[in-house]
Amino acid sequence: MNNDDFRQWSLRAAEWGADYRSGLRDRPVRPLVEPGDIFKSIEVSPPETAEPMDAIFADFEDKILPGMTHWQHPRFFAYFPANAAPVSVVAEYLVSAMAAQCMLWQTSPAATELETRVVDWMRQALGLPEGFSGVIQDSASSATLAAVLTMRERALDWQGNKKGLSGQARVRIYSSDQVHTSIDRAIWVAGIGEDNLVRIPAAGRFRAMDTVALEAAIVADKEAGLLPAGIIACVGGTSTGGTDDVAEVAAVAKRHGLYLHVDAAWAGSAMICEEYRHFWAGVEQADSIVFNPHKWLGAQFDCSIQFLRDPESHVRTLAIKPDYLKTHGHDGIINYSEWSVPLGRRFRALKLWFLLRAHGLDNLRTMIRNHVAWSEGLAARLAREPDFELVTEPMLSLFSFRHQAPSGIDPDEHNLRLVNAINDDGRIYLTQTRVDGRVAIRFQVGQFEATASDVDAAFDTVTEVARTLA
Repeated sequence: MNNDDFRQWSLRAAEWGADYRSGLRDRPVRPLVEPGDIFKSIEVSPPETAEPMDAIFADFEDKILPGMTHWQHPRFFAYFPANAAPVSVVAEYLVSAMAAQCMLWQTSPAATELETRVVDWMRQALGLPEGFSGVIQDSASSATLAAVLTMRERALDWQGNKKGLSGQARVRIYSSDQVHTSIDRAIWVAGIGEDNLVRIPAAGRFRAMDTVALEAAIVADKEAGLLPAGIIACVGGTSTGGTDDVAEVAAVAKRHGLYLHVDAAWAGSAMICEEYRHFWAGVEQADSIVFNPHKWLGAQFDCSIQFLRDPESHVRTLAIKPDYLKTHGHDGIINYSEWSVPLGRRFRALKLWFLLRAHGLDNLRTMIRNHVAWSEGLAARLAREPDFELVTEPMLSLFSFRHQAPSGIDPDEHNLRLVNAINDDGRIYLTQTRVDGRVAIRFQVGQFEATASDVDAAFDTVTEVARTLA
């Protein structure tokens, strides 16, 4: 592809993207395909000779697009959003075109310095105190892994990376059962082992960790010769929005000298609105906090910010400095590869900079407040419908519900049939979860371009499809 072809096809791709986004409401949210359909449509062997771009692009539209779930669809109410505001997509065009490797200051000074600035912009926007610094990770999973590794190293007096875990005291990490499965994976990868992730009971409307039970577990582990290292608190858990009392958890962590990581991957975005900050009161006492601008704020995936109260411990855990990565002649600069597990780093700060400047915090706050209000309104409407019940009350824009099964039908089986029928209908997309062992259907509003009428369409779809199964 020469430069003229590159220009032509770049323009074609940009025009396609704009047309795609403008026509999303006309598409089913989830593709109506069977497993293997796309795989079977792709040639078995790679091409030996070059193919024309016209043919490649046509196959993209004919074979790939029909198998895509449309995450930017305004009626995507499943999982949590993975928003890509159009302005962030434009910024990603530029990032892709430059294709810079931003692991060190010297490999892209502007990328490093913009990252430092926009992370501090977000610190201010969320109301976090001065003194927190941070880094843009690819996802909350990586941030949590980094936090768990730091917990481990602090507890082992910085000997884990050097000597390994064999022969060391068993490291213990504490969380409720509301945390994301990325915590389990971090425990595996860190070599701590899932048997040493201590699940603390959760209760109450927000399914918060029982801090009395938390402290009792820590004391019991110490008496047994085990090594408590850290606590992972949750604000806005994936299943139903489980949210710990961060201030109480932080007090326990402080009494026992444990590292505290707060996972607010989804809900953290809402903290740009001052009225929602009570959900994480006490967060300023955390050692590490993660939230994902690529979820609710509109920054295209991947863009996850990890705030750190003491970056020195974090960097001491992760930094490797071979001679070929040293920046000679400059002291006091930041090399963000020393703050991350991967060495390679994309220029993630640019899309966040574009996004914040193009929309401003006021418009982003309005979007989030609308989503919360619309979700609360839908929950109230469903609760008034015969044969529907709320399982969990709204936590920000997330709630769960259940439909009463006909006589003789297993309730779990019925609600799984219902959520599958809703998704097959194509107008909206929902997911299921389990609450106290029983199936419930999750609903959250978070798509960047959703409107009140899209939420009304969700009510119509859910109630209409439920009537067909009654």
